Amino acid sequence: MSTPRLFRGGQAVDAAHASPRRLDLLVSARGKIEKVAPEIAPPAGAEIVDCTGKILLPGLFDMHVHLREPGREDEETIAAGGRAAVRGGFTGIVAMPNTDPPIDTGGLVRFVRTLAREQSPIPVWTSGCITKGRAGQQLADIADMHRQGAVMITDDGDPVADAYLFRRALEYARHFDLLTACHCEVPELSRGGAMNEGARSYRLGIPGIPACSEEISIARDLELARLAGARIHIQHVTTARGLDIVRRAKQDGVRVTCEVSPHHLLLNEDDITDYDTNFKMNPPLRTAADNEALLAGLLDGSIDALATDHAPHTEFEKNLDFASAPFGITGLETALPSLYERLVRPGKLPWDILVRAFSETPRRILCIEPPGFREGESADFVVFNPEGRTKVDPETMASKSRNTPFIGQSLSGAVEEVALGANLLLAGKQA
Repeated sequence: MSTPRLFRGGQAVDAAHASPRRLDLLVSARGKIEKVAPEIAPPAGAEIVDCTGKILLPGLFDMHVHLREPGREDEETIAAGGRAAVRGGFTGIVAMPNTDPPIDTGGLVRFVRTLAREQSPIPVWTSGCITKGRAGQQLADIADMHRQGAVMITDDGDPVADAYLFRRALEYARHFDLLTACHCEVPELSRGGAMNEGARSYRLGIPGIPACSEEISIARDLELARLAGARIHIQHVTTARGLDIVRRAKQDGVRVTCEVSPHHLLLNEDDITDYDTNFKMNPPLRTAADNEALLAGLLDGSIDALATDHAPHTEFEKNLDFASAPFGITGLETALPSLYERLVRPGKLPWDILVRAFSETPRRILCIEPPGFREGESADFVVFNPEGRTKVDPETMASKSRNTPFIGQSLSGAVEEVALGANLLLAGKQA
């Protein structure tokens, strides 16, 4: 950027203000926020970015993204995932380590971070595996991964079934104050299942995954974290009972945080009507009652973060029958407009809570300073048009994969600009 930019007439939202407020932002040619005020006279030579009627929010942060590189570049790459993140209003993401080979050494952490600096339009942090090869048999090189910049350890996609090994991982991670994140399920209970177990699965003839598979695993992992005195993060909570277990652990002093994925707030098992594998994910879509309980948990702060669990797969893979197709859906490009359309716009989810859970808190969990509208800071914010439309068109999506339940839909609202330092990243026309 060679000239200053004045973002004029926008309505800013952040974790400290429940309602949008008029705010002008003057960003220098070097990408620093020079002035913040309800109204700023345009300086000579400044480029004016008209934000009238639009929402300004701090850059979103996704702490649960599958970028597939190295090894499955046919599904996604760091570069494509970064571009998809920009489309969705994200200015930071965390890559999961279930790549091929899995990210279980300091060298692989360094490789991913280097590739991200070279190819991604936004910062990419990475996690490392808890166990070597995610095989659940031996601890990975946690110390070296931490030294090379891993911000958490997780075997996401699978639990660590060996309780003794998981306890040792928690104790080891505690020495570095390194976050341990958990995919919670009991494999013996989930084995062979493809959707939530219940009347709907019986009616469709699809093998089910019982809710207690997740809930039992959450309870076990939290007890081990209590014993180890370690920080623990429960990934993609999907059931009311599972959330209650987390609540009780928090009250008892366990150092636990948790996340919910947008699709587990917005969709449930009743949306699976025609064996569409774009509705197949793990954990599976649960019940409408679980949707309501998770939203209540987000509103009252029991749920700390939103995270997409962006999980790309090729069209060939997802075109298999429901039982055989892989779990997972993409989410980076659809998270914000889908949440806006179904929760924010109807008044069910205030903007400040969305910003807290999708920008501020996930960064704080990982000891990353969150952005804000403060003078002297580097620009890191999103211009969102509530009157725009985001068309989920497979021909124009930035991700290499298109396995989303929102495919073909036109969602309310659109990300129009992403300001990151001196760069103004164009999200592209969505309508």
